[in-house]
This record gives sequence, structure tokens and C-alpha cells, in this order.
Amino acid sequence: MGKVKGSYILLIELIAKKDIFVGKLGYVSFPKASYAYVGSAMNGLRTRLARHLRREKKLHWHIDYLLKEAEVEEIILCQGEERVECSLAQALAGEFQFVPGFGSSDCKCLSHLYFTSEEDRLKARVAESVKQAGFTPEIFFRRSREHGRKI
Repeated sequence: MGKVKGSYILLIELIAKKDIFVGKLGYVSFPKASYAYVGSAMNGLRTRLARHLRREKKLHWHIDYLLKEAEVEEIILCQGEERVECSLAQALAGEFQFVPGFGSSDCKCLSHLYFTSEEDRLKARVAESVKQAGFTPEIFFRRSREHGRKI
């Protein structure tokens, strides 16, 4: 994949409610839920996504703090030269609860992290949002429940 650019959505599972310190956001109470985090990697998707999947890393972005406590279940790609993360995030904003300010400190979005207790509904809406943005949902990673993480 090399220096392929684009946006992505991490589908994340948090199996128990947790209060997590998230950098400048301070402590955030995260309910047990399925989460969708929308991001972009205009300097290379493979490197960014591999970093998200690593357990050991310097905590830099808001998502790093959540991923210390939660599991990435799936990663969906939207490869392209333009950032579409904000339009993807806005498509989810009307339907799901969100963590205010999470992942959106460099844009005008209210958040880039959405959650629900309805995993199937979240996955369906994410796929629909990706299609509406003009992309075919491309799965980069799916966690095997039997074998743990793989990339």
C-alpha cells in the first residue's frame, strides 16, 4: 500500500465502561459500546493504521488513549487524494452519540468519535456513509476473534 492517502474509519469495541484520561480533553467517561472513529492519513495509510493497531506507542492523538483500553475490530478505507473524514463524521453525527471534541481539534466538527450499543446498526451506517461519499467500503483489517490482532 505504501504512501496511499485517504481517510479511514476504525470500528472499535470497548467491553466495559471506563473513565480514560485523553490528553487535553482530560478524563472522559466511555460507556461500554461499539465506536466508530473517523480519521485521515494523507502521508500514508499503511503507517498510520499499523500504528493504531500497535499496543506500544507514544500517546499522541486522542484515539491513542482510547485504543489502550479498547480493541479495533475492523478498519474501513476510503483511498483518495482528498480528505473526506469530516463529511464521513458529519454523516454519523445525526444518528449516534459522540464524545465532544474527540479527534476534531483541527476542524469544525463536533467530534470524530461516535458510539452506540447497536454494533450492527453502526456498521451499516458507516458502510452507507462511505458509499454516499463516493467510495466502495474497503476493509483493510478485520480482527479474528480466534486469533487476536493481525494486519
